[in-house]
Amino acid sequence: MASSHPLLPPAPVTLGLAPSFGFGDRIGLATPGHVAAMRRRGSGIQPIFAQQSIREMTRTGRTPAQVMADALAALAAAGWHSPHGADADHLKRAADVDATAPAGFTLFTIDPSEHVDQQADSYDASRLYERFLEERGTVPWLDAYRGREVRLSTGSTIAFDEPTLQRAAVKYGRAIEAAIALADHVRQRQSAAGADYEIELSVDETEQPTTLAEHWIVAEQCLERGVKLVALATRLPGAFEKGVDYLGDLPALERSLADHAAIARQVGPYKLSLHSGSDKLSIYRPLARATEGRFHVKTAGTSYLEALRVAARCEPELFADVVRCARGRYERDRATYHVHAELAAVPDAAALGDDPHRLEQTYLERWSDVPAGRGFTAAGRQILHCTFGSVLSDSRLGDALRQCLRQHADAYRELLADHFERHLNALQG
Repeated sequence: MASSHPLLPPAPVTLGLAPSFGFGDRIGLATPGHVAAMRRRGSGIQPIFAQQSIREMTRTGRTPAQVMADALAALAAAGWHSPHGADADHLKRAADVDATAPAGFTLFTIDPSEHVDQQADSYDASRLYERFLEERGTVPWLDAYRGREVRLSTGSTIAFDEPTLQRAAVKYGRAIEAAIALADHVRQRQSAAGADYEIELSVDETEQPTTLAEHWIVAEQCLERGVKLVALATRLPGAFEKGVDYLGDLPALERSLADHAAIARQVGPYKLSLHSGSDKLSIYRPLARATEGRFHVKTAGTSYLEALRVAARCEPELFADVVRCARGRYERDRATYHVHAELAAVPDAAALGDDPHRLEQTYLERWSDVPAGRGFTAAGRQILHCTFGSVLSDSRLGDALRQCLRQHADAYRELLADHFERHLNALQG
C-alpha cells in the first residue's frame, strides 16, 4: 500500500512487465545517486532501489529491515514519489523468505542453483542415462514434452527429443521442484499478510548455458503450477563476470537473446532478466531490442566500486588500505563468484608508490577509459568487487568508508548519477 503522507515516498509496489532496473546498494548510502540517474535518463524504466541478496546482507551485516529503511529514507529526502519496487534477491530457502517478507519487499528472486546439476552438459550418453534414472522421480513433466516440437517467432526450432529431455531432467529437474516449492511459500506468506508480490527466477548462476528447450520447460512448468513469474534469468552464452563488460561472442549472444526473448513472449509473457548486469553496456541495446523493452537488469557491485572511487579521490590513504585488505582476502572471497582476475595481474598499493591517481586507475579503470583493442581485463575491479564483505565488515575500514561517503555525499551522488546515466542511456538506445 502506498504512503498517503505527502512527505513520504510511496511504499514499494509490484512493477509487472514494465522494463525495470535494479540498483543494488551494499552500503546503504547510494540511493541519492540512483535517484539522480533516474531523473536524468530513467524515463520509461521502473526502478528498484531496495535490492539486496541474502549473501550480501550476510557479508555486510545488514538486515532486510535496514536495507528497506535506508532506501526509503533516501527516497524521502530526495522527494521521490513515483513507483518503485523492492527486490529480496537470491532466496534459496523458506527462512530467506521469512526474513525478507516482513520488511516490505515486493519482488522475490528465487535462486535454485544449488539444485542444478552443474555437470549435466558434460555427461556422455551412458552417464546421462544413469543420472536420468536416478532423477526420474523428480520430473513429472516428461510425458508432456516427449516428441513435441516448437517453432519460435525467430525461426528457430526446439525439438524435445529423448536426449534433450533426459539432460533437462538431470540438469534442472530438482531445481524446478525447489523453485516451485519456494514460490508457493512466498504465495502463502504474502497472501496471509494481504501483500502483493511477484516472482523472479534465477537459473543463471551456473557454469553451462541454459538451452532453449530447458528454458521452455523451466518457465512453462513454473507457470502451469501457479508461480507468479514476472522475470526469468537464464544462463546465456559467454562470461558475465563481476565488474567488467560482457566477455564473449557478441553476435552469438544477440542470436541467443532473440531466441530466449521469443520464448519469454510465447510461454509467458514475462521479462528476460540480466543478472550481473553491472557494466555490461555492450549488451544493453541488444537486450532491449530482443525483448522489445520487456527486460529487467540487476546491478549491485558497481555502486560499491563507485563508493571506492570516492575514497580514492577524497581519502587516498583509506583507499590504499582498502586495496591491501582486498588483496589479502581475495582468494577466499572469490570462491562464490565467476571471475578470472588473479592477484598477479595488478601491482599492490606499495608498488604503485604515492600517486593516488595511478592507484585509482589501476584498480577502478572503467570500460570507457580503456583504449580499443588493449584487452584490459579490469582485474583490479574484480579484486575489489569480490571482497566488499571483508572490507565493509572490518570494524575500522567499514566505518571509515561509510564516514568518507557521508562527508563527501555530493561527490558520491554525482559519480553514481554519471555512472548509471550511461547504463540507462544504453538501455534506451
